[in-house]
Amino acid sequence: MLQGLLQIVLTLLILIAIVRPFGSYIAHIFLGEKTFLDSVINPVDSMIYKLGGLRTESMTGWQYARAVLYSNLVMGIFVYLILMLQGILPLNPTGLSSPTWDTALHTTLSFLTNTDQQHYSSETTLSYASQILALGFLMFTSAATGLAVGIAFIRGLSGRSLGNFYVDLTKSITRILLPISVVGAVVLVILGVPETLAGTAIATTLEGSTQAIARGTVAHFEIIKQLGENGGGFFAINSAHPFENPNSISNLIETLAMVAIPASLIYTYGIIAGNKKQGWLLFWMVFTIFVTLIGITAIGEYQGNPLVNQLLGEQQPNLEGKEVRFGWAQTALWAVTTTATMCGAVNGMHDSLMPVGGFSTLFNMFLQIIWGGQGTGTAYLFIYLILTVFLTGLMVGRTPEFLGRKVEKREIVLASVILLVHPILVLIPSAIALAFPDTLAGISNPGFHGISQVVYEYTSAAANNGSGLEGLADSQPASTALWWNLSTCISLLGGRYIPIIALLLLADSMANKQPVPETTGTLRTDTTLFTSVTAGVILILGALTFFPVLALGAIAEAFQF
Repeated sequence: MLQGLLQIVLTLLILIAIVRPFGSYIAHIFLGEKTFLDSVINPVDSMIYKLGGLRTESMTGWQYARAVLYSNLVMGIFVYLILMLQGILPLNPTGLSSPTWDTALHTTLSFLTNTDQQHYSSETTLSYASQILALGFLMFTSAATGLAVGIAFIRGLSGRSLGNFYVDLTKSITRILLPISVVGAVVLVILGVPETLAGTAIATTLEGSTQAIARGTVAHFEIIKQLGENGGGFFAINSAHPFENPNSISNLIETLAMVAIPASLIYTYGIIAGNKKQGWLLFWMVFTIFVTLIGITAIGEYQGNPLVNQLLGEQQPNLEGKEVRFGWAQTALWAVTTTATMCGAVNGMHDSLMPVGGFSTLFNMFLQIIWGGQGTGTAYLFIYLILTVFLTGLMVGRTPEFLGRKVEKREIVLASVILLVHPILVLIPSAIALAFPDTLAGISNPGFHGISQVVYEYTSAAANNGSGLEGLADSQPASTALWWNLSTCISLLGGRYIPIIALLLLADSMANKQPVPETTGTLRTDTTLFTSVTAGVILILGALTFFPVLALGAIAEAFQF
């Protein structure tokens, strides 16, 4: 137990050490300040703007939103065509045919929205061309889109212009995602992750039979999968596969990669808004909830399954569905981190977690702010701040203000849209699927866990996470696969683009307000008390909205033991 706890503590300490320098670096980039990569990257950026015929002036909220939608539409069509034509495209050493139209559509929208939910087995479905030119391409652009929107939102809250989407998108890739991915891919290759265009390797087993071993350009795919909070695996079992995650060092690197940007963005906000104190208070608030959920999950996995322990006559950690390379501690840490960051990658089966682990993973995706999606998670955090300002202002009779600007009807309406769209896209389709458990849902687990399976799938899609409890018939047979592919597409699109549009309009509205001078009646938002109230609002709203499905799923399942 001690070794497992030390691994978790070490990872968390490294994360804390990363936040300030990395958050400062991100702030310097988007404030237009000098960084050490300028001499190399500036000519590249200029060439991209020139070749693309892009204007670099600042945009309004609607202009920024339209740029997001138009660019994503073009990228989606491009990727869908690659998937449907993969049978005749090069880089297909095993001669794979094209996936079905609905699987290709779901895959395209899933990676386009930074969700990377996979209703297929990667090694037997997609060619190298599809993995590299289609999915690998979207892993960079979807992550950069979320990061750009998050930065634009922070600018708007602080009274600055929103900026230019294409400039923010380019800088996110050339100055953050790509340089770190290049270094990270080289490190992963050194640690044993393959990076090759060679086809399947044929090996002779000890029994004398032959075995086909899938391989490919895994290293560069793996690092952007983690860094960009994408989560889609090159192999079906994702980061539990030794080619994606060979040892404890690679596991540490990949864990830190998926949480580094969203955690650091909170400090970035503090710099851009000129209030580092509030940035740190928000960081520690989120960190506290994060550590609490890790503790709950880790304790549950260490104590093991009471029914199995009873048969063994002694307490044993729950090792079902876990890689022995990582054990109970690293699997628990990864499970909470991947659902907290909306990455969705897995190094063990979430379906095999104890009920408290299922509770933690679902709870993360319900809230979406611990640490949340790439860029957008930070924005959701400030939606809760705005709502808390409004509620506390009403209670104490003070004018609701945030960062020196009044919070009025328009801002509250937009904030409400952002917070309500998630439960709508989770609970309504879940209810429809559960009404037809055999023909639509294809549930493999009866009882409470079966409910969690269905709710988890739609929560994962709407939260742009992509992980799953598995066991659903989402790839075979064709009838239920069609339902899951098309129904989750609605949650994928709605969960991504409706909040993005509302976030940008809210930020634009705040940016255009006249600043209000601070007085003795101004409610300060950079105090421990206000941050504590914000945490309470977040937890209460999450509990009120999703407690019934948690009670019918993970909580009820826990009481069965």
